Amino acid sequence: MKTIDELLREGVEGKRVFVRADLNVPLDGTTITDDGRIRAVVPTVKALADAGARVVVASHLGRPKGAPDPAFSLAPAAARLGELLGADVAFATDTVGDSATATVAGLADGRVAVVENLRFNAGETSKDDAERGAFADQLAALADIYVGDGFGAVHRKHASVFDLPARLPHYAGHLIATEVGVLKKLTEDVQRPYAVVLGGSKVSDKLGVIDHLLEKADRILVGGGMVFTFLKAQGHEVGSSLLQEDQIPVVQEYLERGKARGVEFVLPVDVLVAPEFPDMKTKAPAHPENVAADAMPAGQMGLDIGPETRKLYASKLADAATVFWNGPMGVFEHPDYAEGTKAVAQALVDSPAFTVVGGGDSAAAVRILGFDEKAFGHISTGGGASLEYLEGKTLPGLAALED
Repeated sequence: MKTIDELLREGVEGKRVFVRADLNVPLDGTTITDDGRIRAVVPTVKALADAGARVVVASHLGRPKGAPDPAFSLAPAAARLGELLGADVAFATDTVGDSATATVAGLADGRVAVVENLRFNAGETSKDDAERGAFADQLAALADIYVGDGFGAVHRKHASVFDLPARLPHYAGHLIATEVGVLKKLTEDVQRPYAVVLGGSKVSDKLGVIDHLLEKADRILVGGGMVFTFLKAQGHEVGSSLLQEDQIPVVQEYLERGKARGVEFVLPVDVLVAPEFPDMKTKAPAHPENVAADAMPAGQMGLDIGPETRKLYASKLADAATVFWNGPMGVFEHPDYAEGTKAVAQALVDSPAFTVVGGGDSAAAVRILGFDEKAFGHISTGGGASLEYLEGKTLPGLAALED
């Protein structure tokens, strides 16, 4: 895989460089609530612009249905990118139409443009190779060189991620090179003990990675909504908590495999429960009750790990040499259920281990809860991509960058 460093040595002055970024940021109307993914691509864009390239940045945002939708416009992301670069960034109101063609044609050396949301075009996400290829041909007309730097999208077989690199000289940007380097530390020559913390709502989203990590990890700590399927698999009452009953046999098999292989599964000893899900609009006090994890009352819903579990998890992470964390421990967006996720984040900060926060809600939680990002070894920009890499899957966007 050639990297941007090689491209810069070859020279890019006057060249049109298409940067497939991941500007898929959360929006409250037109206000960006977390600009982490935009900041992550700045080093690549700045390096290219400083070297005299005419930089064309493209990304998706949200899931529009293959047609323009103002709610998913990249205009706020383009404006924020300009602020971070300290330079004007041109914005095309379409992706491959008249506005994009004129905007790119008008770029001077060292200047940057953002084209509108790639997913406003049905060809971007089409499962039909010919339709995707036709859209990739249109994108290729905007550039001389391709730089892949949208790590959060490399697990998607989309036109701008998979098909376009085949049509242009292609290189990996700084972000993708960094992400791949970090993931190799989690899969090749891992420093031990290797602890993995998995949370989030559904156990089915994590089955593949658990299956793979049973061959790699020394201990797996489980939290979030998915933990109640584990507790049920052990025969415990879980009340009205989130539960995937169809996954119980799989979880039981994983617990047995872990025991046979010497992989320690660490589950909560206590949980915070309430009769109903909290009001997320008002964030009104929820008054949760702390109960033993093996004695949850019927009709109560588990919403965070309890104080004894926080101490237990911190102790299980204290001696680790490598830690990977993906998924919050509870409904961290509500102050009454944020302490479990906060405790895990603090344990990673306190640990001398190489710590990786695996994107998605975990990365958002770190920022929302006020932690210094520099206190972690790495915060990934791609939760789904990270998990699929750890599952051992071939990621289309990375395969496309290989020569």
